[in-house]
Amino acid sequence: MENRAHALLAGLFTLMLGVSAVLALWWFGGKSEDTRSYLVVATKNVTGLNAQAQVRYRGVRVGRVEQIELDSSDIRYTLIRIRIRADIPVTEGTVAKLGFQGVTGIAHVQLEDSGTQPRALAGINGSLPRIPMRDSFVQELAETGAETLHNVRDIVVGINQLLSPDNRQSIARTLANVEAATAQTRAMSEQLRVLLSSENIRHLQATLQSAERAADQVGPLFVETRALVTSLREVGEKVDRLIGDPVTGASGALVPGVNELTGELATTSRQLNRVLQVLEESPQSLLFGGRRMVPGPGESGFVTPAERKEMR
Repeated sequence: MENRAHALLAGLFTLMLGVSAVLALWWFGGKSEDTRSYLVVATKNVTGLNAQAQVRYRGVRVGRVEQIELDSSDIRYTLIRIRIRADIPVTEGTVAKLGFQGVTGIAHVQLEDSGTQPRALAGINGSLPRIPMRDSFVQELAETGAETLHNVRDIVVGINQLLSPDNRQSIARTLANVEAATAQTRAMSEQLRVLLSSENIRHLQATLQSAERAADQVGPLFVETRALVTSLREVGEKVDRLIGDPVTGASGALVPGVNELTGELATTSRQLNRVLQVLEESPQSLLFGGRRMVPGPGESGFVTPAERKEMR
């Protein structure tokens, strides 16, 4: 009886252990979820993505990758079959991107929806609905980096051409010319500073004041000189009438003296006319003198045109 009791207890324990194992499997396995399958169509490399990789919707894990293969009808496309929960809203505005997790670079499929096309995504002629894959940030960065490196290479080539031996010599000559021009400008600035010194400005002001006073005196001088010329002309006319009058008895004795006086008056009148003409044309000659005449051939100081060019 005792052996039978032990056998019965052992049987009950084995049965309970089996039931517990089944319950544990059911507990840990959970109930089967309702899922749906989709095809993600990629036009570029999907390096790092493998089967059983995660599928995330806005960062939340919602499924996994089942299969990755090339499109048999067009090998430019890569077909990625995914299975996600049926309650995830996949619309015509949903797109897929290739995401990377951690420093190891484990790839996963990231689903995003802009919300602009809320109609549910459906397949064509009974086929699986297709979700287009867009470039991820990492892919855009890689393409931009390659383009940037290409541009940097072009810039380096241009700099090497710019710094060729001939161009370096030209740049050196240009810098030398700039340095010489700077030195000349500095010298001109010093000369201008000396020219515009307070002493020279005082001299210039004094000269301008003298010129102004002389200009004020020129006007009355012109008037008086013209009046003198007019008086001399009137005297000459009176003398001519006196000489030509046959009634005057003393005309014979006065003729030589009057003729001499008339000649002097005429000469003086012509000289005054020339002086007035010169003053009208160049009033500054009253202060600075007349223009110096260039010596002609045979005169002292004459210089030929060829010698004048050599002197320049």
